[in-house]
Amino acid sequence: MRFVLRSVAIAFAMGALAPGFLGNAAHVFAQQLPLEPRHDAGQNITGVFEGWFRNPNGSFTLLFGYYNRNQKEDVDVPIGPNNRIEPGGPDRGQPTHFMPGRMWGNFTINVPAAFGTEKLTWTIAVNGKTAVIPASLKADWQLSPFIDAISNTPPLLSFASFDENGPAVQGPRGLTASKQAVMGQPLTLTVFAADDNVVSPGARATRTPLSITWTLFRGPGAVKFSEAKPPIEKTGGKMPPKATVAGKATTTATFGAAGEYTLQVVANDASGDGGGGFQCCWTTAQVKVSVKSTTAGAER
Repeated sequence: MRFVLRSVAIAFAMGALAPGFLGNAAHVFAQQLPLEPRHDAGQNITGVFEGWFRNPNGSFTLLFGYYNRNQKEDVDVPIGPNNRIEPGGPDRGQPTHFMPGRMWGNFTINVPAAFGTEKLTWTIAVNGKTAVIPASLKADWQLSPFIDAISNTPPLLSFASFDENGPAVQGPRGLTASKQAVMGQPLTLTVFAADDNVVSPGARATRTPLSITWTLFRGPGAVKFSEAKPPIEKTGGKMPPKATVAGKATTTATFGAAGEYTLQVVANDASGDGGGGFQCCWTTAQVKVSVKSTTAGAER
């Protein structure tokens, strides 16, 4: 399949456990019916298995998101019995900080070419409720996150300008960088993005051609972004192949506690979050930040 049908994606955003686990849909909707008023806090979090795609070396990548049913409550669930992926876990790179609402394509897990009919399960227990979702290579859930049915491709994302020829990525495989910071002192974060600006009919009138969003993925304390969705400043110079729009976006992050953090940045094109339900086209990257309590030993 080139993409997951929009109606299926919307159904899961409303509360289904995961693709390939439709037998439990009635149980999930019993927990929160579509017409039930949404709650600010106290609700559960459901992992979502978005699907899988094949890698050039023959291995496979499983793509996951989640649905935090709370309207206003950010929830932290440490890796362990209440946030685990098995086998091979409990830590398989999943988030520990869950933003309200639906997060698409939040992280990936690579599995070997010989994975076959094996399965992974992601368990999240919070607010007295437990959700378990399976992930497998079932043929119905094959994705095409790098090009959609109208030949749209994800934005390019880099921590260096395209003139500098720094590493750039497209799609959910991600790119990582490392930084150091001091608790309570703003850390400047800059990313460069470019896109082909190929969009579905009607999307250009309602959405910007390129957007950047920062969130906390893991960390021991709160993080405040000066702008979680910083504006994109157009840049001149070298343009990546096939790109027709490019720019840079800068924000700052201030950390409320010392420790190890992971920040996630997502570049969306005009198709919007989760590609509007079609699983293409967006790009993710992460910044790992070691935060010290004082300036001693800390460098930007």
